[in-house]
Amino acid sequence: MQKITTYLWFDNQAEEAAQFYTSLFADSRILEVQRYPEGAPGPAGTAMIVTFELAGQRFIALNGGPQFTFNEAVSLYVDCESQEEVDELWAKLTDRGEESRCGWLKDRWGLSWQIIPRRLSELLSDPDPARAQRAMQAMLGMQKIDVQALEKAAAG
Repeated sequence: MQKITTYLWFDNQAEEAAQFYTSLFADSRILEVQRYPEGAPGPAGTAMIVTFELAGQRFIALNGGPQFTFNEAVSLYVDCESQEEVDELWAKLTDRGEESRCGWLKDRWGLSWQIIPRRLSELLSDPDPARAQRAMQAMLGMQKIDVQALEKAAAG
């Protein structure tokens, strides 16, 4: 087991969310589902804890009830190799979710994600400060990151 594992608190959708998330990324799978026994806080037989991997990284999801909800203070950052990967993940994660700014979104359960093309980091750290600044200004006006528009802005 990895030393530090992200633990996600859901109301009652942990298993559904884990199934959805594992469908999005290669090298992903549900490892274990622990179910509530009789007399537990949740309905007997329903998922209590779901352990799963996304792209080889382990996560744990708990059906803990409505007391706590996700907010933007924590997000999952996805390093995307291409615009196609950005487009595909953006479409799937915003389905019944909500778009935000600068590559951020919330999925249907309210979990925040950053869907970021690797090229954005390269442009923002360009040795030419003017190019980096133009790329930054373009990014600040975007919801989903558009690499072609970033390249055009950086070029001036």
